[in-house]
Amino acid sequence: MELYPLKFTPIYKERIWGGKRLETQFGKDLGGKENIGESWELSAVEGDISVVSNGYLAGNDLEELIEVYMEELVGEKVYEKYGLEFPLLIKLIDANDDLSIQVHPNDTIAKERHGAFGKTEMWVALDDSENPRLITGFNQDTDRETFLNKLQDNTLTQLFNYETVKKGDVFFVPAGRVHAICSGNLIAEIQQTSDITYRIYDYDRKDKDGNSRELHLDMSLDVMDYKKVKNPKVSYTLEKNNPVELVSCPYFTTNRFDFTKPMGRDYYQFDSFVILMCTDGSCEVGTANGPTETMKKGETVLIPASMNSVVLNPIGGSASLLEVYIV
Repeated sequence: MELYPLKFTPIYKERIWGGKRLETQFGKDLGGKENIGESWELSAVEGDISVVSNGYLAGNDLEELIEVYMEELVGEKVYEKYGLEFPLLIKLIDANDDLSIQVHPNDTIAKERHGAFGKTEMWVALDDSENPRLITGFNQDTDRETFLNKLQDNTLTQLFNYETVKKGDVFFVPAGRVHAICSGNLIAEIQQTSDITYRIYDYDRKDKDGNSRELHLDMSLDVMDYKKVKNPKVSYTLEKNNPVELVSCPYFTTNRFDFTKPMGRDYYQFDSFVILMCTDGSCEVGTANGPTETMKKGETVLIPASMNSVVLNPIGGSASLLEVYIV
């Protein structure tokens, strides 16, 4: 049987800084829990592998799908490079409090230390009702010694670059850049498949058992990019009914499009799976003659590489999507 647009059951993560907006804004069933900080929409992280929720493949997980369908699912060049490892992790993040200030290693260091991928990521802001801000990079050139002195005298936050966040803002966060999502943010996060995070500073918070959360300062010091950050916010201009590129890097390319009429997308030249995230409105996605799948705000669909083209049809007048693939 032919592959089709695949939906997956979200994997919810309780976090000390989490809230309820994944339920109130996206209609996700959080089971009455109050501190859900992350919804892993599409994951191949060991122990948290996404499971199909629609169609005849329902109940199969992402790893099983790659084993069976291989390049039909992910694309020939992606399969040649990554094999059975799905290369991206897709999240929705609700920051009801400040996240720890952290940094991620690159591929080389992550492989040496953890036998895993590094973590380059990007953020798309989905709400600005709480006037949030975030940290990305340093606001001045610094060095290891200055960093440690500021940490010692409790003035470390003076070094960080703070950005005010508006809905639709995009931030690219390469491995090595210090960063933190601050309170009030609702974020779509696209990243390499990696759960390696080095916490640098956590505001002296305690967990639910009264313990300080683990920090990873020693591992962070030789990972950080100490240079002043330049242009951390991605500049782009929306074009109705046309895709606009937000970020293109070796790990993923992400486009955004806002559309008010049916759109055809030709994916043949990508030779890659395509991930669609609905950030506003709702739409139908399918082929001209095949089955369609409905997407609403907050939902994610995986388009297999064997589907060379899709038709996107807005429901109720308009929809906004993020489109992610590997070049």
